[in-house]
Amino acid sequence: MTLTVPARTADPHTGGLAVAVIGAGPVGLAAAAHLRERGLEVIVFEEGESAGSAVAEWGHIRLFSPWTHLIDPAAGRLLEAGGWTAPDGDRSPTGAELLDSYVTPLAHTPELAPRIRLSSRVVAVSRQGMDRTRSTGRADTPFLLRVEHAGAVSELLARAVVDTSGTWRSPNPLTAAGLTPLTGAPGQIVVGLPDVLGRDRDRFAGRHVLVVGAGHSAANTLLALSALAESEPGTRISWAIRNESAVRVFTADDDQLPGRASIGQRVEALVQGGRITLIDRFEIDDIQPVEHVAGESEHGTPVRVQGRRAGTPTVVEADVVVNATGFRPDLDLLREIRLGLDDIVEAPRMLAPLIDPNLHSCGTVPPHGVTELTHPEPGFFIAGMKSYGRAPTFLLATGYEQVRSIADELAGDHRAARIVNLVLPETGVCSTGVSATESSCCG
Repeated sequence: MTLTVPARTADPHTGGLAVAVIGAGPVGLAAAAHLRERGLEVIVFEEGESAGSAVAEWGHIRLFSPWTHLIDPAAGRLLEAGGWTAPDGDRSPTGAELLDSYVTPLAHTPELAPRIRLSSRVVAVSRQGMDRTRSTGRADTPFLLRVEHAGAVSELLARAVVDTSGTWRSPNPLTAAGLTPLTGAPGQIVVGLPDVLGRDRDRFAGRHVLVVGAGHSAANTLLALSALAESEPGTRISWAIRNESAVRVFTADDDQLPGRASIGQRVEALVQGGRITLIDRFEIDDIQPVEHVAGESEHGTPVRVQGRRAGTPTVVEADVVVNATGFRPDLDLLREIRLGLDDIVEAPRMLAPLIDPNLHSCGTVPPHGVTELTHPEPGFFIAGMKSYGRAPTFLLATGYEQVRSIADELAGDHRAARIVNLVLPETGVCSTGVSATESSCCG
């Protein structure tokens, strides 16, 4: 891929402006730490009311990776300057512990706190006075960000933009066609990683729950539901996958992350023991409330999941459906940005073949940085989970090295930006691993 507009490193129109970072999660804050370490001004926009708001939604989940792989070097240096002590490197924290012991203290450092704008949602990114069709002087023109905050909309300029907003709030639809159900999204559908044994317990106890998805998000929920069923009579668990087998969950014997290694055996044992009903080769076409057909059950209005199993029309009724089919990037805010994305994975074109989930696990993804993350828009980068598009193979350590490389590039150290060093723990299949309390993301 060749840039259609040459990049500039010191233009009078952009030199005094900050770099805008979208998202104050672990990778976004790491980007800010690296940029400040290089003397660049930065402003971070966070949609939630606190840094790491997406992590807070799965705070009950224990990550696969130990602390060794979860602390960005520049962020660690910034924290240590204020007397912070790193947690035990060999222990894997929960999402809540990641927030309490790392993300929140980092966001509250004197260096970053004044530069974070909370409850601020970036709804559009463009160039000042330029839509995506104009080229003359484009690289020298500031970025324009439109931001919603407290019911008001404002605009501001930036010299560069790093989008680390992630994919958590953009789940894949349940249908095999990748479209929302014809009848909409009934309230019986739960997305993401519900706290089955905690705050969401009443929603699942005594119900028939259908979990949809063949990855480790699904495995996490299945194991939690199995634990719930031991103490809540009447709790039934079904598991729908599109493939002939759940090989992506069942094969993880060579995983170098111990927290992930046993997941396949545990889920497979539950299936073989009859505690989980596996519905393989099931492609969902639509989901409808059963009230349209036959009224309510004792637990309220169930849903009828319609589809085809190995080509044969099939219907599954459930009280609750858990959508664990993965995530996709939200690209609407980038409509006026010149993106170079792979047509299939929706990752940057040079990165896509390196992270194709059909070929790579987390550990076999090669190190990559600014070269692979470059778009035809000079000064614009997507980093973190969003850079992986629809691929589920992302590790936090990968995101940290991405933003380190981007920071060096924006600081003018182009040689350092292209020296990328990253050693990741190997695993048989990236989407394999989750224990009953472990994360759905490789991080």
